[in-house]
Amino acid sequence: MAKSLIILPEAEQDITEAYDWYQERELGLGEEFLRCIDASIQTIKRNPEIYVFVHEQYRRALVRRFPYAIFYEYFEDTITVYAVFHCSQNAKKWRNRLN
Repeated sequence: MAKSLIILPEAEQDITEAYDWYQERELGLGEEFLRCIDASIQTIKRNPEIYVFVHEQYRRALVRRFPYAIFYEYFEDTITVYAVFHCSQNAKKWRNRLN
């Protein structure tokens, strides 16, 4: 189990923007999105090596029910979340964030 979790401000912004979008579509849907994000992060924290590498040292966890992916790095008992992107976004966008 990882000892610490760091969610970078850019990833927090990704989550906030998605929450707002879902909440505008249907009241409560943004809250469900946050619960699914939290569940994915808890899975990452319990077993950070469960997900495969998708770009250099970065891993990707897919979020249940919502078409989002969490991009993170696990190094020396620390998980760093770099991005939370919609799966339909161009791969160049998240790769640029990770570089």
